[in-house]
Amino acid sequence: MIRDHFRILLMDLTAGKGRVVKVEGRDQWAGGSGLAAHLFTLYGHPERSWDDPDQPLIFAIGPLTGYFPLMSKTVAAFKSPYHEQYAESHAGGRSALALRFADYDALVLKGRATRPSVLLVGSRKVELKEAPFLWGMDALGVAKQLRQMAPGSGHRSIWRIGPAGENRSAMACINVDTYRHFGRLGSGAVMGAKNLKAIAVRGDASFPFESSGAACGGTISKDYPKLFQEIHRQLTDTQMMSKYHNLGTAGNVAALNELKSLPWRNLQATTDAGVEGISGERFADETLLRNTACAGCPVGCVHIGFVREKFMSDNRYLYRQVSYDYELIFAVGSMLGVTRSFDVLRIVDVVEKQGLDVMSGGVALAWATEALAKGLVSREQTLEPLAFGDADVYCRAMEHLGRAANGFYRDLAQGALFAAEKYGGADFACVLGQEMAGYATGELYFVAQALGFRHSHLDSAAYSWDQTHDEKDVDKGVEFLLADEPGRAFLTSMVSCLFARGVYKDPLLAQALESVGYTELARNMARVGENIRRLRWRTRFATGFAPSTVRIPKRFAEVSTWKGPVDPVYMEALRQAYARRLEELGKPLEDKAPA
Repeated sequence: MIRDHFRILLMDLTAGKGRVVKVEGRDQWAGGSGLAAHLFTLYGHPERSWDDPDQPLIFAIGPLTGYFPLMSKTVAAFKSPYHEQYAESHAGGRSALALRFADYDALVLKGRATRPSVLLVGSRKVELKEAPFLWGMDALGVAKQLRQMAPGSGHRSIWRIGPAGENRSAMACINVDTYRHFGRLGSGAVMGAKNLKAIAVRGDASFPFESSGAACGGTISKDYPKLFQEIHRQLTDTQMMSKYHNLGTAGNVAALNELKSLPWRNLQATTDAGVEGISGERFADETLLRNTACAGCPVGCVHIGFVREKFMSDNRYLYRQVSYDYELIFAVGSMLGVTRSFDVLRIVDVVEKQGLDVMSGGVALAWATEALAKGLVSREQTLEPLAFGDADVYCRAMEHLGRAANGFYRDLAQGALFAAEKYGGADFACVLGQEMAGYATGELYFVAQALGFRHSHLDSAAYSWDQTHDEKDVDKGVEFLLADEPGRAFLTSMVSCLFARGVYKDPLLAQALESVGYTELARNMARVGENIRRLRWRTRFATGFAPSTVRIPKRFAEVSTWKGPVDPVYMEALRQAYARRLEELGKPLEDKAPA
C-alpha cells in the first residue's frame, strides 16, 4: 500500500502494549537503512548502554517490498553489544513480506518484558505472551512452538534467538525462518536483553492493487506489469544471476583459494590443497538436497544440505537440513582447517541451534585454537583440545561458546579481540571491526571492512578491487570506497538483496520507483542516497565511532595474495586516508559549514 509517510508499530515491551505512529520523511529517508537510522534518531539514546531497556530494536523494510523481485530483505538496527555503537544487520526469508502484509514499514521495540516472552504481530492484533518455558531452548526447537502459537503460513515470519542471545553474547544472531539471519554485531543479544525469545509476524492483511490513486504525488503506472516482467526476466532468463542459483556463493571457495585469498587456519595461510573437500562443487555433489529462496525472490540462492545423526538406542538415523554458503564454509571450514563438507555442516548445525553468528563464532574459535597452541590459554579454559581440522572438537566448542560454559567462553563470546586483550594474542586476532569475513584479498579490503559502516564485506566492492588492481594508489582506492557507498546505501534502503545490484542499476531502479508512484524518490536517488549515507555515519559517530583509533591486527600484514605479500605501509596509508574522509562524513550537521 503506497503512502507518502511511514507507518510504524511502536511496541512497549515493559507495558506489553503497542501503538501505530505516523512518521514523515518518505521522500527523504526512503525506507530500510535510511528509515532505520531516522527512527534511531527519534527513539534511540546514543549516550546510554546497548542493553538499556529504552534502547530501540528496529526492523525496517523498503518502499518496493512486495512490488518487485528481490526487494526481499529487512534491516535490523540497534546499539550493538559488540562495540556499543549504532549497527545494522540485514536478513531475508519471509521477514520483509510479512511486515508488508501486516501493513507496517517498521517495527520498533522498546522496553523489557517482565518475564521471557514472545511477541505476536499482525495487522489487527499485537500480543505479548509470557513464555518462560522457551528460555534455554535452542533456536531451531523454539520455532516448532511458535508455529503452534502463531498458526498460519504464507506471509508468516518467525524470528528467534538461541542460548547465545539469552546469554547476551556479542555474536548472538536472530534466526529468521530457519535459513536466514540477522547475523552480525549481536542483534540476538539485544533481543535477549529485552527478555524476548521470539517474534512471529503474521502478514494477515491484503491490499487492492489499484491502477490509480495519489501516492507521493504520483500514481501506479499502467507500465508496471511490463516492467515487473522485464525485471523478472533479467533475474531468471539471463546469466546475470545464474551463478547464485547453481553452485551459489560456495563457488567462490575454490576461486578464492586459487587467488591466494581464502583464509586458512586463522589466516596462517591463504591457499591450501585441502580445498577440494570443501569446494562448492563438492558440496553440490555430496550434500545438496535442494535450493530455496527468500519470499519474493525467483532466484533460489539458498542452498540446503543435510547432516545425519545416529540414535544408538535403536540404530535409527535422523536427517536434518542445514543451509550453506561461502561465508559459512570459510568460517567453520577453511578458517578452522576443516576439509570435509559434511563436517562443515555438522558444525553449522550446532551454530544454528546456539543462535550464533557463524562468521564470528568460527573466527573466534580459530583465534582460540592458535592461542591454545601458543600457550596463552589452557586446556582447562578451552574445555576442549582445540586443534585445526578436528570437527568433533569444534562442534562441542561451539556449544560451549553459545552457552557461555565458563569464564573463557563468556569472554570469547564478546569477540576475539576482547578475549585477546585479556589473554594475549591480539596480533593474530582476525578482527576487522568484527571477526573478519572470508576475503583475504588485500589491503583495500582489509581497510574497508575494518572501517566500514557494518564492518561487512558488503559495505563495498573492495574485495573485487583488490582482485583487479595491483597498483598502490591510496587516493584512487579511497575514492572508490567513497563513490561506491551512496548507491549501496540507497539499495539497502529499498531494501534490495545486494546480489541483485547488477540488475537494479540506477535507471531501472528509478523506473521501478516511478511505476508504483514514488516519483520524488525516483527523481532524486543520488541526493537521497547521499543523505542516507551521511545520516548513517552521523548516527554511528554519535554513538562513539572513532575511525582513527581502529587498528588492523598484525596478522593481516603477514599474508600473501596473488599480488604477493601485503604491503603494511600502503595498508596503513589507506587506513589513515579513509579514516579522515569518514570523519568528515560523520560530523554533526551543526559542525558543517553552510553549503
